[in-house]
Amino acid sequence: MTNALVPDTARIGLLARIEAKPEYVREVEELLTGALTLAQDEAGTTLWFALRLGPTTFGIFDAFGTEEDRTAHLQGHIAAALMDNAPKLLAEAPEILPVEVLAAKLS
Repeated sequence: MTNALVPDTARIGLLARIEAKPEYVREVEELLTGALTLAQDEAGTTLWFALRLGPTTFGIFDAFGTEEDRTAHLQGHIAAALMDNAPKLLAEAPEILPVEVLAAKLS
């Protein structure tokens, strides 16, 4: 289904909630801010945001034009870095939800 409220390059996304162990908040923040360069290298990732949601809670929102782009991102370097460091840095496994973008303002 075509939705004129969302550009073709941002129709589907991922929303991740990441809970850091209190003693590793700084390391999780650095991991996420450092991941920006990895996101910039992913042609299919058209939007990427690292977020702080609370003192130990972080998030990532990203958007893609196709399911293939979303799958490639989930199998890419950012996901690998997060999962490789999860046992040490995170209080629990990241919650990663696929989402559909209903409307967007991009500029």
